[in-house]
Amino acid sequence: MTRLTIYNEDASGAQSYTEFDEIAAKLGAAGVEFERWAADRPLSPDADQEQVLAAYWDAIDKLNARYGFQSMDVVSLRPDHPNKAEFREKFLSEHTHGDFEVRFFVDGRGLFYLHLGDKVYAVLCEQGDLISVPAATTHWFDMGREPDFKCIRLFTTPEGWVGDFTGSDIAGRFPDFDA
Repeated sequence: MTRLTIYNEDASGAQSYTEFDEIAAKLGAAGVEFERWAADRPLSPDADQEQVLAAYWDAIDKLNARYGFQSMDVVSLRPDHPNKAEFREKFLSEHTHGDFEVRFFVDGRGLFYLHLGDKVYAVLCEQGDLISVPAATTHWFDMGREPDFKCIRLFTTPEGWVGDFTGSDIAGRFPDFDA
């Protein structure tokens, strides 16, 4: 179940929400887009990048008309991936991007943490959820010890994912994906 938990910066005062409209409103008020998408056609669990993009092309095209994406891809990480711990560690540190970060969960789930002012918004995204993190927003992502997701990533820059790490240890103060 998709869930938004809003914490104080010191990890106290957690408030949780599970209703889509409430989550979208809370995130929208903080400048974060949150949508639900459905595939235009059935997808098999082993669908490749071309099949995934085709299944969501109408939704991607509408978003692209607003933002002019220059690159997109499909990333998938499963529990049997030999470098899963390395990938998890890379995204667990607080960072920003010069570009906004758009992720759509084709399947599986992952936990985005958005550090906005004196609050941390923990957004558990699942199949069908699209989140767009504004440029320069401090955040981190936890896929858990046994990652299992497939996401469409959309970029307005040809370079794709480029993280600028803050050096903060804030991520270690919050419950992780596996908690």
